[in-house]
Amino acid sequence: MVSPGDVLLTLLVIFAVTYALRLAPFLLLRRTGESRLVRYLGRTMPLGVMAILVVYTLATVDVTVAPHGLPELLAVVVTAAVHLWRRNALLSIVAGTGTYMLLLALL
Repeated sequence: MVSPGDVLLTLLVIFAVTYALRLAPFLLLRRTGESRLVRYLGRTMPLGVMAILVVYTLATVDVTVAPHGLPELLAVVVTAAVHLWRRNALLSIVAGTGTYMLLLALL
C-alpha cells in the first residue's frame, strides 16, 4: 500500500525533474545564444524536424490498399498550400488535419 507521503514525494520529484528539464535549455542558451552554431541550428532545425516528421508519418501509408494514400497526399498538399498562402503554422496544421479527417470519413 502506497502512503500519501510516498505519493507526495513522488509528485515532488516528478515536478522537480520536469521543471529542471524545461529550464535547462534556457540556461544553456543564455551562455551560448550568441554562438554561430546555435544561430545556424535555430535557422535550419525547424525545417529539418518538419521534414523528418512528414517522412515518418507517411512511411506507414500503404499505397496498395484503398484509398491508396489519397487522404494523406491531399492533406499534405492542403497543409503546404495554406502555409504558403497565409504563413500561419496553426492555420495550416488545422486545415491539413481537417482535410485528412474529412477525407478519412468520406473515402
